[in-house]
Amino acid sequence: MLEFAWPWLFVLLPLPWLLRWWLPASDSREAALKVAFLPELAALAGRHAGIGLPGWRQQLPYAAIWLLLLTAAARPLWLGEPAPQPTSGRDLLLAVDVSGSMEYPDMEWEGEQISRLELVQRLLGDFIEGRHGDRVGLILFGSQAYLQSPLTFDRQTVRAWLDEALIGIAGGNTAIGDAIGLAVKRLRDRPADSRVLVLVTDGANNGGEIDPLVAARIAARQGVKIHTIGIGAPAEAADPAMPFGFSLGVELDEATLREVAALTGGRYFRAGTRQELAAVGAVLDELEPAAQPPEQARYAHPLHPWPLGLALVGSGWLVVASLWPKRLKPRRRRVAP
Repeated sequence: MLEFAWPWLFVLLPLPWLLRWWLPASDSREAALKVAFLPELAALAGRHAGIGLPGWRQQLPYAAIWLLLLTAAARPLWLGEPAPQPTSGRDLLLAVDVSGSMEYPDMEWEGEQISRLELVQRLLGDFIEGRHGDRVGLILFGSQAYLQSPLTFDRQTVRAWLDEALIGIAGGNTAIGDAIGLAVKRLRDRPADSRVLVLVTDGANNGGEIDPLVAARIAARQGVKIHTIGIGAPAEAADPAMPFGFSLGVELDEATLREVAALTGGRYFRAGTRQELAAVGAVLDELEPAAQPPEQARYAHPLHPWPLGLALVGSGWLVVASLWPKRLKPRRRRVAP
């Protein structure tokens, strides 16, 4: 089925003729020959002389090009057959900490030392891909919280946004409460019993405007279940390279993360391996899917390149015809007497 995304652009169709009518004639400042017996000359030549608009045959190519340009600008789309989308599932938001401490390379992946954010990207990437039938969104937070991707069935795009997340993009601090507040704002209008937030952080709340426990109580009233995941090496695994054996794992406020999860009916996980993070997916799979409003999606194939290409070809032909008019006129063959 053919459809135009912006059909209102067709109201511009008479614009060239209106401009011709309203705007004053251009002054070419070229000499012109005026004769009093012009009608007699026209009668002898068998042609009509006038100073109005060109004939419709001369205007037709320009009108066709203008129509093609308007058609391309209106964004024609060919809509395919309706494809049913899953009508049951969860609304799952992922809130990922991208503060400066997430750059610390104390994680291990297949024998390689990687940063905490890299571990989250690799582990949560497969987790996102496995959320069939769930709407998935992404929040990145540091000193502030930002919605990177709204709730969508397009899991590949959400994973791409997660893979492109950069350390410090949202500031150097950790605003856990603001991230929870933003998630509640995005989830509160969704059906009950399907609102889930998975919050991943490696530190304690040291930024933002909302206390994490206050935000958790608001989430509980709105029916948002929060699963919290702590990232980082265990506190007892001190790094000998750090002064006085200091380890960034000590910064993780596990007590607050546990309480946030408990207030909302969720669970707390300490994730450092693929197996530990897989436990989060197992918990989510145990949740009962909630009924969602039925949705139909159509594949929209863009058609604007065709009229745009025809308009470009036609414009090129008019330019060539104006530069070399004699070469384009068909030659008449002489017939021998």
